[in-house]
Order: sequence, then C-alpha cells, then structure tokens
Amino acid sequence: MNEVFPFDKSLPDEAGGAVAIVRTLVEAGHQALLAGGCVRDLLLGLVPQDYDVATDAPPDRVSALFRATRHVGAQFGVVLVKKRRRWIEVATFRADGPYLDGRRPIQITLSDARHDALRRDFTINGMFLDPVNQQVVDYVGGRGDLAARLVRAIGDPAQRFDEDYLRLLRAVRFAARLGFVIEPTTHAAIRGRAPTLAKVAAERVREELERMLAHPSRRRAWSLMDECSLLPYLWPGAGWIDQEARAIETFLDRLPPNAPFELALAVLLARRTAPDIEQTARVLTLSNEQRETTLWLVAHQADLDEPDARSLAELKRLMAHGVFHALTMLARARYQDMADASRRRAALDARLAAISPDAVQPPPLVTGDDLLARSVAPGPIYKEVLEALYTQQLNEKLLSRGQALTALDRWLRERRGQSSE
Repeated sequence: MNEVFPFDKSLPDEAGGAVAIVRTLVEAGHQALLAGGCVRDLLLGLVPQDYDVATDAPPDRVSALFRATRHVGAQFGVVLVKKRRRWIEVATFRADGPYLDGRRPIQITLSDARHDALRRDFTINGMFLDPVNQQVVDYVGGRGDLAARLVRAIGDPAQRFDEDYLRLLRAVRFAARLGFVIEPTTHAAIRGRAPTLAKVAAERVREELERMLAHPSRRRAWSLMDECSLLPYLWPGAGWIDQEARAIETFLDRLPPNAPFELALAVLLARRTAPDIEQTARVLTLSNEQRETTLWLVAHQADLDEPDARSLAELKRLMAHGVFHALTMLARARYQDMADASRRRAALDARLAAISPDAVQPPPLVTGDDLLARSVAPGPIYKEVLEALYTQQLNEKLLSRGQALTALDRWLRERRGQSSE
C-alpha cells in the first residue's frame, strides 16, 4: 500500500548518501527504497542512526553500479556501498526459507518488496520509503501501529520469534525506547517462548543489553523483560527474586539519562560476588574494560554513602579512577534510600568541589630513586614506604619535596632503630 509522503521538507542531510544510491538504482531501471528502522524513525520525527536501502537489484548488479562496495553478506543479498563517506547497507529484496537454528534461514530467494516486508520482524520496521516518488510503501500496517504506539510482530508472532530468538529482546528494546506497548498477542508469544532466549549466542544478547541499559529508557526495558519472563534466560546464572528485581528497577530509574552500560550492569550485579561477576563477564563476552569497570563499581558501590567519612587520600584515589563519574551517579541513586539524602548530596558535592583536578593524582614527591640514593636495598619496603608517603601527600600533610624527603629520612631512621632493638 502506497501512502502520501508525510514530510513537509526534504529528508535530513544525513539521508543524502542513501537517497543518492536509490536514485542511481532507479535510473538504472531498478526499484529501490529506504527500508526498515530509518523509515520508522523518520515517520516518528526521530533522527535515524543509519539508513538502509532495499532493492530488486541482485548483489552483483549493485556492485557493478557503484565504485566502492563490500560484500559483507552476499549470501543474504547484502552489499555495503560507500557514499558520501558513509557505508550504507544495500539489500536485495528477499523471501526467507525455513529457519532451523533460531537465527538464520537455511536459504533465501530473491523476491519483491512485498515479500521482503513480510519476512521482517515487526510492523514498525517493515515499511519502505520511496524518496524519488515521495511515497511510503507499507504492506504490513506499520503506519497504523506507529499511530497506535504498538510493537506488533508481522504475521504469526510465534513464527517470527521461532525464526530468530533474539527478536524476543528486540521487541522489548523497541517498546522501551519508543515508549510503545507490546501488542497483546505478540506479548503472549514472547512470554511463551522466553526459554528459547537461552539458545541465543551470548554476544548477541550482550549487544541488545548494551543498547537497552545504556539508553534513558533502561528502567522500562528492565520492567518489560521482567513482564515477559525473559530475565532468567539472559545468561546462565541470571535470575533475581521479585524483591531484587523491583529494587533494580527502582535504581535504574534513578540513574541519569547518560549513565553508561557498565553502571547499569553493576546495578544488576550489585549483590553478586566478584567471582560471579567475572563468570558473567566471560559468558557475555564483555571487553576487559567493561569487566574491570563493572567489578570496580560493584566493589566500591558503598564507598560514598557517607562522604565525610572518607579521608582526603581515599577520596582522591577514588576520583583518580576513570569511571569515578559513574560511581557518583550510583552514590546519588543510593542516597535516595536514606533519610538525609540532601545532606549527603551536599557533602559529596562540597568535598569534590574543594579538590582541584591537579590535586587528584599529583606526581609523587618521593620515588624509588630516593630510596636507592639512601642505599635501601630493593624489596617490599619500597612499596610500603612509597605508598605511605604518597598517602600523606594526597592527604596534603606533605606539601613539598623537601617535606617529603624529611619524612622519608625520619621513617628510615625509625625503621632502622626498630631493627636494632
């Protein structure tokens, strides 16, 4: 079904590369349309993250028409075309054969726009936009579901989810991010097939979790995953009792919109031990940085509960960590459970404001060279004395190199005196 072009003005400049590809294909005698998520977002007045093109031109023909191309999924009719310094996915219209692994069809057949729309996941993602003739091409009722703010599977929901089990999470992500409701039949199919999520490769689950938990709609995403019975199947060992799940939902709601994925994950794992978190990180194929950040946030989650209780050195050592800003987000969320939340926020803000950036991690006033110059044999004593002196420096008890060297000499005299007794 073709509908009138709904835009008063031309498409955004970012769409220029994809539109140019469409025009080239049309001028060569092919049908070509903008497809999928970019159409949904444009119709909602949102900024698409990327633009995809669907066409009746087979991959070899696409490659012949454009200079810079990459065959990233030719077996599924997909070619990347570089236009205006962007790589744009150009996919040939297709119909899918049977799915046997819950992820990919065992074969595809090149087809037309209607059949291509019918094999997609949700109606809001199954529309096309013709920028040349200025029409929306909608075979699946996507415009109506956009207006009704519904996430609805195309065709039989059970079949759509059996084709690709990850669609269980994708439905949640779209509903949460767009503020939509999952259509009842689709919702029931998700609940009924929740255990199949455990069959999805862990890295694909992690990618969906990253998209959901790094987004301001993270609380809604968590709530929907709970409603749809998906939480126990996110990874082996996942699962929270009802009280924990509610507490996590509350904390996710308290995080600021720009909270990073690792902080939201730390909220989910706040009651887990370090070995449990390490195991979860391995299962989800987190990067080393993601794993270390999550572990650090969980280990230090209560360190700012009483801001005045931390020594200056302790606070500076926390501030020196690369994700200290995330720890302050978590602290402010924790304060909301405390009777004197406003006092704690004010105390934390005052202490942080009083510390200049240069004072957080200053160069040490004393180094190992100073110990060598005093004929101190290398060994554990180096770490002991240097750490003690640096702590005094961070506490602003030692303000100059001269003071620090005097403290070093005094420390060595005392140690030698103890050894001679």
